[in-house]
Amino acid sequence: MEESTPSMEPVACPECDLLQHLPELPSGGKARCPRCGWVVASRSADPLDRPLALTLTALIALIVANTAPLMDLSAVGLHASTTIIGGAYEMWVQGQEVTAVIVMFCAVIAPAGYLLFMLTVLLAVRRPPAPQWVGEMLRWADSMRPWSMNEVMLLGILVALIKIAELATVEAGAGMYAVGALVLLFPAIMVTFDPDEVWQRVEWADDSETEPRL
Repeated sequence: MEESTPSMEPVACPECDLLQHLPELPSGGKARCPRCGWVVASRSADPLDRPLALTLTALIALIVANTAPLMDLSAVGLHASTTIIGGAYEMWVQGQEVTAVIVMFCAVIAPAGYLLFMLTVLLAVRRPPAPQWVGEMLRWADSMRPWSMNEVMLLGILVALIKIAELATVEAGAGMYAVGALVLLFPAIMVTFDPDEVWQRVEWADDSETEPRL
């Protein structure tokens, strides 16, 4: 491990269960287990700016995904197109209220909530001291993340396209490409974002005991 001031609480290596004190990692640094070499902890080289840029990009993609047509259908001289919100509305009108609510929540409300909470957190901590409510926003973002099922929605759309293609001419719209972009952007945000960086700024600002981390 890199030499630095060790942490007070020992951490168990997930590979060999060796208890050890972790050093204070610099940006881009990693702490490896001295027994097996497993990376026990790491710190992102750009823990705030990169997730912020990805979050803003994902928010734009989400707006496009929910306003632009997902697909254009042509059959026997008739043309039609639909959006995610429009599809959920049609399900509601046709009596499929439960399905409409699930689609609306998982495809629109949960992703939008996650991105807005993340955007608020990333902007609020850029200039410490960070206010206390940042920790609560981070918890809400973490609770919204599992419900943001863009990849499931994209898989369902692709299955539907394969079936519809036998009966009509189908062209993917801008909304479809935006959903595909979201499937890549959400994991990128989660990988590059370091919640410990946020908690450290909130703790330093409050000068209080350590907050429970996510």
